[in-house]
Order: sequence, then C-alpha cells, then structure tokens
Amino acid sequence: MSRRVVVTGMGAVSPIGNTVKDMFEAACAGKSGIGQIDRFDTTGLPTTIAGQLKDFDPQDFIERKEIKKMDLFIQYAIAASQEAVDDAGLTDNEPDADRIGVFIGAGLGGLSTIEKYTMIAQARGPRKITPFFIPMLIINLAPGFVSMRFGYQGPNVSAVSACATGTHSIGEAMHVIKRGSADVMLAGGAESTITQLGVGGFNAMKALSTRNDEPELASRPFDKGRDGFVMGEGAGVVVLEELEHAKKRGAKIYAEVVGYGLNADAHHITTPAPGGAGATRCIELALESAGMNPEEVDYINAHGTSTHYNDLYETMAIKNVFKDHAYKVAVSSTKSMIGHLLGAAGGVEAIFCALAIDNGVIFPTINYETKDEECDLDYVPNKMREQVVDVAMSNSFGFGGTNGTLILKKFS
Repeated sequence: MSRRVVVTGMGAVSPIGNTVKDMFEAACAGKSGIGQIDRFDTTGLPTTIAGQLKDFDPQDFIERKEIKKMDLFIQYAIAASQEAVDDAGLTDNEPDADRIGVFIGAGLGGLSTIEKYTMIAQARGPRKITPFFIPMLIINLAPGFVSMRFGYQGPNVSAVSACATGTHSIGEAMHVIKRGSADVMLAGGAESTITQLGVGGFNAMKALSTRNDEPELASRPFDKGRDGFVMGEGAGVVVLEELEHAKKRGAKIYAEVVGYGLNADAHHITTPAPGGAGATRCIELALESAGMNPEEVDYINAHGTSTHYNDLYETMAIKNVFKDHAYKVAVSSTKSMIGHLLGAAGGVEAIFCALAIDNGVIFPTINYETKDEECDLDYVPNKMREQVVDVAMSNSFGFGGTNGTLILKKFS
C-alpha cells in the first residue's frame, strides 16, 4: 500500500509577516509588502523597490556567534524551519532522528556574501576573505545548518531550480517519504537576493517592474498594466510526514500532498514555451499523479509573476488543461502581495495552499485594476474570498524552462 504524505507543520518569513499567522492575516487583508529598498544605495538602478523582510532579527533564532557564519538566506531557512518544527510538535531530540530529513533549496544562494567579499578582496586583498565564506554561500548549508540544529540525520538535500526550487523541494521530499527513505521531511525554499547585483542583474534582463513611485501597486499579476515582477525574499518550510507516523503522534494535519508534476519547456533560457505548452504538461502530470480530474481542483495558487508572458502562458495552460472548468476554478497570485521570492516562492505558496484548505479562504490577487483580454480567468481580484477548498494546486515555473506543480488535498 502506498505511503501517504501529509503536512503537519508550517513556518515562514515573508515581506508581509515573519510567522505563518502574521503572513496569513496580512494576505487575507490584501496587504502589500513591497516598498523602497533600504538595504543598499539604489542610485543608478531602474528599479528601487522590492519585498524586504521587516523587523527580522536573526538573534531571535540563532546565537550571535553563529550568525556571522550564515548568509541571510540560511538565517531565513532556520527561522522558518524552527517555526515549522514547533508547529508540528517535533523536538530537538527525536528518538528516530535518522528517519527525519531536510530538503531545502534556494535559487541563487549566498549572493550577498559573494558581493560583500568580492568588494573586500578587491579593496584589501584575498587574505581578508573570511574562512566562513564558502559555507556562508553554498545552498546546501541551508538544510545542513537546519539538520545540525535539530539533530536530524535523515536525507539532507538541496534542490536548485530557479523559481521552481521550493516546489521541487516539497515534491521530491514527498517521494523520499513515499519510497520509505524517511518518515518526516522538512521541505521548502529560502532566498535573499535583494542586493545591488541581484536587482541590477534582473534589471539588465528588463524583468523587473519600474513602478518605483507606487511600490505597493507594482506587483500586479494578470493586470493589463503589469510591467515586470517585483523581487521578494524570505523562506517557506513545511513538515511533511508519513500519515501513520503523524497519526501515532497525534499531530495536526493541515492537508495531504497528493500530486506532483515536473518537466521542462526545452525552449528558452527565460521565456516560457509558447502557448504554455510545458506548463500544460506539468499540470497534467500533477493531476495524473494525484489520480484526479481537473474539475476536482477548487483553487490554483498561480505562478503569476506579473510579467507579460508568464501570466499569459500560465493562463493558457490552465485553459488547456481545465477546459470549461478553467472559468470556474479560483486562480490567484499571492506574489501580488509579497513579490517573487524566487527559490523560496514554491515553499511559501505551498503554505498558502495548505492555509486555504485549512481555513476555507482564497487569497486575493491585489492591484487587479484593468482586465487583460488574454487573461480572462477568475483571479480573485483585490479581496479575500471565503470558500471551501478541498483541493488546491500550486504552480512554479522557472528560468531554464523548469516547471513544477503540487496538489494538496483536504485530509480525510
């Protein structure tokens, strides 16, 4: 009999809240977390806005002497993991620690560390590089530090697949449990790339919104006036658990992970395949793995980046798969509120799906003002909707044409 996998804990740090509870309440209220960048001098950059974390203090989670060994994305991963572990009722000294693993990825990793020590090396010489430089920036030190923190000795892995990283991490962690290699997995993504190089790089690609005078209105997925995505940062981590293991502990179950699809566009380094061909197949694969018909899906947390082709081709993909039901399923982009968290996006958005199922709400797509004739689905404009959600889908499509789709279902 196939092992079933459920979500028993969640943790997040995001531009609209440094806990899942705060993030949930802000999202229900349609609050924007986008503002002016204050972390570095943005002079000369076409984009001066982003979704930064507010009032995040790593000392709330990490000893002061340890902080200097970690890039921000690792600190975010630890903060989200701590909340998820606490939420799931796990401890630091689980008797079956070798059956608990960590699968947390990032898209770009320690970009701020690379930027900082490149300047130090150029100004003062390479001998001034900290011995912690490499561990600070490599992506697998996010799950590495998390496993050391809790003593979890099971599978320890990172996915690195651009904007699909968090989704791939959760989907692959689900399979780790299904095949019996672990009973519990912490899974998700973390990212912190709001740096001069990060913003400058995406600006050079003309991918970012330049609506600098109205930052809270800048991220507007599916709206005709969209002009690019807005960078965000943070982390989203879920505790995945084999069903019988969770029941034995008496754990709260938020949702069951029932479907996962992944594939490639094989088309272009940044632009999605025309007509949403790759996304279409990815969604179909997720439905096939779940043994579901499209009509069973109540809510889609869209990739919804606020860029022209992403929003258009995702809309087309949903129509390709869902046919007439495409106009009946609720589709929203929480990126309208938090921006695009890149490698962390899929982790946070899976949490939004679990919250939708657990609370009977669908989060809004804020800043939706002008209908795009080519994007004509129900995007839950501007206001949260109370609705029973039995099945929720989360889409993530990344640079390089890498795609991922998760399906969560109300546990029964």
